[in-house]
Amino acid sequence: MSMKLKIVVEKGVDGRYVTHCPSLKGCWSQGDTEAEAVANLKEAILLYLDTGAKGFKPSSKQKVLSLAL
Repeated sequence: MSMKLKIVVEKGVDGRYVTHCPSLKGCWSQGDTEAEAVANLKEAILLYLDTGAKGFKPSSKQKVLSLAL
């Protein structure tokens, strides 16, 4: 199973492509081509999702599970 996220791609004023994922606040990237911008955003999304749980310390009453999307 895989996760599907909607992303926005637009051409910036400098001619480069800017991308972001509206459902992941602050997750933006860019590239010289649309394909490069999308690839860069994919990497940014993976990093965004991976780093979200690293600072979390569960209490003794909490159980941490992995959920594949």
